[in-house]
Amino acid sequence: MIEKYRVAGTVLVLSALALSASSCMGPRYGTDKSATEQFVDDLGDAASLSPAKRTTLAYQPRGQLVKPTDNALIPPEKNIASKDNPQWVESPEEARNRLKAEADENKDNGSYRSPLAVSVTEGKALSPEQQRQAFRDARKIQDGRYSDRRRLMSDPPLDYRKVDDPSKLNDLGESEVAKEKRRKKEAEIAGTGTRWWEVWK
Repeated sequence: MIEKYRVAGTVLVLSALALSASSCMGPRYGTDKSATEQFVDDLGDAASLSPAKRTTLAYQPRGQLVKPTDNALIPPEKNIASKDNPQWVESPEEARNRLKAEADENKDNGSYRSPLAVSVTEGKALSPEQQRQAFRDARKIQDGRYSDRRRLMSDPPLDYRKVDDPSKLNDLGESEVAKEKRRKKEAEIAGTGTRWWEVWK
């Protein structure tokens, strides 16, 4: 009988030590109690018959509003997404009306040639150099390498399209074929365990 009491006492002491050790080492989640202590307190509060303690909150009075000394209203910003903006893209109808008005103004000018008066016969009468230049201009417009005016809504402002060297616009960089050859060569060299300059290994 005494041995049973000793075993029970030993189990109780060991469980108390384990609980105390886990309460010291467990996470605290931003409070002064560990998860085990909080769990035991919650169980005790649920089993107790006394009403729960109500903690009184200490409220601090709200500070006064800081009002500006100058009550003048700031005027709203001007809306730049309007037709009054000079960077607004010209629609095809507006371009046609502008060219018609320009043709009416220069109807007495013999040297003026309207873009609207271009015919098929005039297109066929172009010299080879003029045809090449027209092809280059068309490719520039197709590739987006134009900087005279904005043609699409997605085009950036003209100030952003200026470069110090126009030849940079035609530089396409290394071709994909050259990149693939270089990658294959580097992969072959990497598989041999040697570097490109160590050819004797």
